[in-house]
Amino acid sequence: MNTWLCTKLAAAIVVTSAIGSAALASGTDHAQASDVDVAVVFAVDFSSSIDPATADMQRNGHAAALTSPEILKVLSSGRRGCIAVSYFEWASPSSIRSILPWTRICGPKDAEAAAGIISSTGDRGVGRRIRGGTSISSAIAVGSLLLDRFPDRADRMVIDISSNGENNAGLSVQQARAKAIDKGYTINAIAIPSREFQNPDRPLASYFAEEVIGGDQAFVMVPKALSDYTLALRHKLVTEISLKLTPNSRSQDGQPRVSIADTRLARTREGGTE
Repeated sequence: MNTWLCTKLAAAIVVTSAIGSAALASGTDHAQASDVDVAVVFAVDFSSSIDPATADMQRNGHAAALTSPEILKVLSSGRRGCIAVSYFEWASPSSIRSILPWTRICGPKDAEAAAGIISSTGDRGVGRRIRGGTSISSAIAVGSLLLDRFPDRADRMVIDISSNGENNAGLSVQQARAKAIDKGYTINAIAIPSREFQNPDRPLASYFAEEVIGGDQAFVMVPKALSDYTLALRHKLVTEISLKLTPNSRSQDGQPRVSIADTRLARTREGGTE
C-alpha cells in the first residue's frame, strides 16, 4: 500500500479508535472491557453502485440483525457473553466514512444503542455518484487497521464485507487479503444480489469465495433475494459468534463455503407458510 493511502486510511482510523476506546470502556459491568468473544468490523459498501434502496437495506439490515433475538441468544451463551463491533462505509480508496466506533455489546441495551447509531448515521444513497469505484482492497485494509488498533482482547477477529460488486479501484484485493490473513484475521462476506452490476461470467458469490474471503473458517453468505438480506446477516453473525462450523474454512469438496439465506425456506422450517 502506498504512503499516501496509508496516511489517508490511518487518519480515518485514528478518530474511530479514539472514540471507540471510550465506547468500549462504557459497556455493561458484567464482563471485563478486555474480554470479548469476537471483534467484528462491518465494512459496508457505499460506492456509486449503492442506490438509496440498497443503502437502506444495508443500514437497516445491520441494525435489525444486531438487535434480533437470535443474536442476543447466542451472545448470552458465549464464553464471555460480549462481542465488540465497529461499522464503517467504503467506496474508492479516498472515500471512507466511520459510522460506529468500537463498541462492546453485552446485552439488549448495548445492541439497541449500536443499532440506533447505525440507523441514524449510516448511508442513505444520497450523492452516491461522486463516490467513485468499489475498492474492496481498501475495505480490507481499513478493517485490518481497525483490528490492529482494537484496544482490548478478542478471542477472534473478523472483517465483514458487504458489497454488490467486484474490486475495481485501489490495490489488488488478493494483496490486502493476504496481509489480513497473515495477521490472523478472518474475512467473511455477504454478496448482495444485483442484476445491473453482476458479472455474467462469474456470480458475485463465486468471486467473493475465490478472491475475497480468507482466514479461519471464512465463508460467504448470499441472500436468495434482496428481501433476504437481514436474514443473511443474522445467520452470518450467529455463525461468527458461535463458530458453529467444522474446524476448517472449506466444504467437503474442498471449495470455499457459500451459504444461501432464503426467508421462505426459513419460515417453512419454522412451521409457517411460504
